[in-house]
Amino acid sequence: MHIKTAKYIISSPSYDLCPEVSVPEFAFIGRSNVGKSSLINYLTDNGSLAKVSKVPGKTKLINHFLINNEWFLVDLPGYGYAKTSKENRAKWGAFIEDYILQRENLSNLFVLVDGRIPPQTIDIEFIAWLKQNKIPMTIIITKTDKVSKNELDKFKTLYVRTLKASRITDIEMMASTSIKKQGKDEILDLIENMM
Repeated sequence: MHIKTAKYIISSPSYDLCPEVSVPEFAFIGRSNVGKSSLINYLTDNGSLAKVSKVPGKTKLINHFLINNEWFLVDLPGYGYAKTSKENRAKWGAFIEDYILQRENLSNLFVLVDGRIPPQTIDIEFIAWLKQNKIPMTIIITKTDKVSKNELDKFKTLYVRTLKASRITDIEMMASTSIKKQGKDEILDLIENMM
């Protein structure tokens, strides 16, 4: 798939204020500061489509971008650490959960994990919750430009083993880095095959 147009549509503070269900949606989520906005900008060849910040927790709303007038790319708030109150984190968690469980046109959820650090409990628990609720998902390993091929292979092996220990199997996993221009075609091809 080639992305010809990527247009910002709306930022919604709750699930029920999202755009009318009309086209397939592919959402991206991960811990705060995992590289979600950078990946979205890389996929769309638009360096300023999603706001990139060094401050964790910058994305606070459900952001919809219309791609090729055919599907929505959705940027969800990161979970985990963010410089905000517990009350705000709980509120974000509730509307993210509503979106994931109730959005009828959600075709796939891409869960981003940092390839530099070992599997985190918060990620494994979130993936287990998605699996339990039968949400279609793909794990994307980010920041792979900062690790060697050998380290990446070890990371993948450890991640699969950790998921299996939590009785999570059959999860597709792919690596991506905007710095070394890797993973874009695989992700876009996957999206195209799901439409």
